[in-house]
Amino acid sequence: MSTTLSLKSDYLTYLKLAAVTMIWGGTFVAGRFLAGSLDPFLAASLRFVLASLALLLFMAFARIPLVCPTPRQLVQLVTLGFFGIFFYNLCFFYGLHYINASRASLIVALNPAVIGLASWLLFKERLGGVKLLGIGVCLGGAGCVIVSRNPQLLEGTPDAWIGDLLIFGCVLGWGIYSLFSRSLNQSLGPLQTVTWSILLGTLMLAITTLVTGRMTAQGLSAIHGPQVLSLLYLGVLGSALAYIGYYDGIRRIGATRSGVFIALNPLTAVICGALLLGESLTMPMILGGVLILLGICLCNKPLARARAMGI
Repeated sequence: MSTTLSLKSDYLTYLKLAAVTMIWGGTFVAGRFLAGSLDPFLAASLRFVLASLALLLFMAFARIPLVCPTPRQLVQLVTLGFFGIFFYNLCFFYGLHYINASRASLIVALNPAVIGLASWLLFKERLGGVKLLGIGVCLGGAGCVIVSRNPQLLEGTPDAWIGDLLIFGCVLGWGIYSLFSRSLNQSLGPLQTVTWSILLGTLMLAITTLVTGRMTAQGLSAIHGPQVLSLLYLGVLGSALAYIGYYDGIRRIGATRSGVFIALNPLTAVICGALLLGESLTMPMILGGVLILLGICLCNKPLARARAMGI
């Protein structure tokens, strides 16, 4: 009976993580509405201000107090806020000055491999051959989806290596945000961990935006109906809700098995583009999607089968 309940809990976690990555895939579409009208740093600051407000309002309505972390926990939370919110967005927005979004997506697709390797090196997390194969299949599927969407993505300017390096900084920042939450997820829980890290990261973004003179009345005047909806999607769904779901997945099944779901991001972005923006959906994209799903199954199914057998 306990094994059956455990398997059901795992499957619910898989569905939750799939929903989270689908939300993140949709953020690429939402971001397109902001790209031409808002400064990147201003957009990032407003996104996480909304995320912070959403989290605090939810906690107020649910009557969940914001706990006071210990000094050691506060240092960990500042680290998460810096790497997962501030540093990630800094690398992402500046990286896109040098390379296109498709090329950046191909680099970001390395997240599962980096998280899996770091988990093995730092925390001795078991990384068997089947799991490695699953990560590889996910990477191949993500690459297939992204390259077929934009075959010219590998063509870059002489400065493209700077963009590549900055976007790889996103991968490293997200890896740290995923891996170094382990103890906090257990002691504070996903909601408190996400809320504190987003609050601290938002503070860093807001201060930088103000200091660099990007928070201007002219910039704010460019915000109209579509921009408000995009910011609400990015802040409330793509940040507040999705981050909690992702951290809860890490707490339940580990960083490597949760991180591999990130490979669904480009697939979701392609599907959203086809449904909402009239973009074409080609056979290589569909094949890449199948490979992504197969890779996720390879990374997660062996452990579920082992539990069922009582191993």
